[in-house]
Amino acid sequence: MEHFVYILQSQVNGAFYKGCTNDLYRRLREHNNREEKSTARYAPWNLVWKCVKPNKTEALVLEKKLKNLSRERLTQFIDKYPVEASVGGPDVTGYRQSG
Repeated sequence: MEHFVYILQSQVNGAFYKGCTNDLYRRLREHNNREEKSTARYAPWNLVWKCVKPNKTEALVLEKKLKNLSRERLTQFIDKYPVEASVGGPDVTGYRQSG
């Protein structure tokens, strides 16, 4: 089952949140409705980057890589691999991006 890897940015303080899910828009609603304890105080959130992985295992690997990036490196990553591109980053080549 496909899974999304995503990056959110807080409208409150500019903080980033990285995650993965099988239902991106449900998950974004949960973050913005303050249903997620760890992100509630920084809501609302904007979706700033996403990609699709073919399964949960691969999504978790990419999520972990993103979580290990510094804020500066994460910003560079988002700039280098924009959502509008046909792929979501260097390790997602060959997988389609969901619109």
